[in-house]
Amino acid sequence: MRSIDGAGPQALTLGQSLVLTRLLAVGLLVASAAAPAQSVPQTLAQINQALQSGQADKALALLQSLPQGGASIGDAQNLACRVHYAEQVWDQAATECQQAVKLDAQNAVDHDWLGRAVGAKASHASFLTAFSLGKQARVEFETAVKLNPKNQNALVDVGNFYQQAPGIVGGGTDKAQAIATQLDKVSPEQAQLLRANIAEGQKDYVTAEKDFKAAIAASAHPAEEWTNLASFYGRRSRFADLDSAIQSCETAAEKDPGIGLAFYDGAGVLIDVKRNPALAAKMLGEYIASSSKTEDGPLFEAHVRLAILKKQLGDIAGAQSERAAALALAHDYKPALELKF
Repeated sequence: MRSIDGAGPQALTLGQSLVLTRLLAVGLLVASAAAPAQSVPQTLAQINQALQSGQADKALALLQSLPQGGASIGDAQNLACRVHYAEQVWDQAATECQQAVKLDAQNAVDHDWLGRAVGAKASHASFLTAFSLGKQARVEFETAVKLNPKNQNALVDVGNFYQQAPGIVGGGTDKAQAIATQLDKVSPEQAQLLRANIAEGQKDYVTAEKDFKAAIAASAHPAEEWTNLASFYGRRSRFADLDSAIQSCETAAEKDPGIGLAFYDGAGVLIDVKRNPALAAKMLGEYIASSSKTEDGPLFEAHVRLAILKKQLGDIAGAQSERAAALALAHDYKPALELKF
């Protein structure tokens, strides 16, 4: 088993892809070369730490410093995939994850991440391409669950795929319900969230709300579950209920410093419904200042979102500062480069 698990246009080797995409990270490369020699596991741990803290340039520079070949190459491919995924470079993410799967076909985590990367690619592709990619994503998710039936992330991913995808690519409510039953033994709150999504997809909004609330009750750390309920209220235009759920999310997150991601996701809910930008900006600031940042809420993306909000609030200088902070972490992150003031 790997020591690190997870949470492009043209297939390249790991070394080639990292060199080509990070020629501008000269300072980091020089610093890495000048640093004392250390073990590969130490470097992989540093790369993962950089990924979790949103330092994409640093992560990729460290990856480039690894020796080619050897037992570490699969771990490196997986980490490279996840950095590109966080930066929304779907082609390159899929390429790197495909290489990781080729190196270790029995690794459930690699199959799950390949499914995510291919699925993201599909969501930005033409209909015919999306059809093919969607089927590939399903196969990867199913393989991940087959290899490790207790892998929570893989179960959630395949369950959401079944719930959202049309039958022609292998989706289906019955399949999603079966995954929810499997999740009951692994993560009761995730099982309830999946059931809520299934009910909402069937326009059974009463049951959906009940299941979203059941997920909150089942969780020992419910801040994230409150964001899901808030998002549901936003989709139903129940804004007073949304405001109450966001307040509960913020309260829960403040009491539980280990789940700062809820601030990021709560802000995302407010941004999606174009409501209370000042509160959304406050929540993003709390996430940026927290000690529990994660690749699920890339720090550079948090800065971009905050830049947009500050621009809306009339703080142009603040918006420019947030954009600069994003680019300092990921110098070619396209959404940051495209911001105009």
